[in-house]
Amino acid sequence: MTKDVLVSISGLQSEISGDESEENAPLEVVTPASYFLKNGKHYVLFDEFVEGTPGVTKNKIKISGNDCVEIIKTGITNAHMVFERKKKNVTYYQTPFGQILVGLNTRDMDVKVTDRNIDVRVDYEMDVNYEPLADCTVKVNIIPRDSEEFAL
Repeated sequence: MTKDVLVSISGLQSEISGDESEENAPLEVVTPASYFLKNGKHYVLFDEFVEGTPGVTKNKIKISGNDCVEIIKTGITNAHMVFERKKKNVTYYQTPFGQILVGLNTRDMDVKVTDRNIDVRVDYEMDVNYEPLADCTVKVNIIPRDSEEFAL
């Protein structure tokens, strides 16, 4: 895969409120990124800008085989989120408005890597301060920036 890529990140979250789930609209972001492979691990680097907030958050997605994906955020927002198949990981998620304790219980994960594409799907339960918050699915698609798949 080339160094210059496009990364598409889409997420669907169903809030847990009492005994029923409330489904929210899916979110999707497509942004240019840099890609490299080091020691058998795939890395994707991109900047995130939040409208109305000065500064930037630098993001690193690290894909280690088929069972571990990490998202590391530094800048305005700071977090090191680790998704490991059938494991729960806890991290502090630091925002300009304060810090929260986030639990990520990864239920399932699917990672597909080819010469021209990386597809990742992670299904997980998220809790905040040990209180269940949402069932989530995040999908990441990484393709070369010159790919015809993203031609508009």
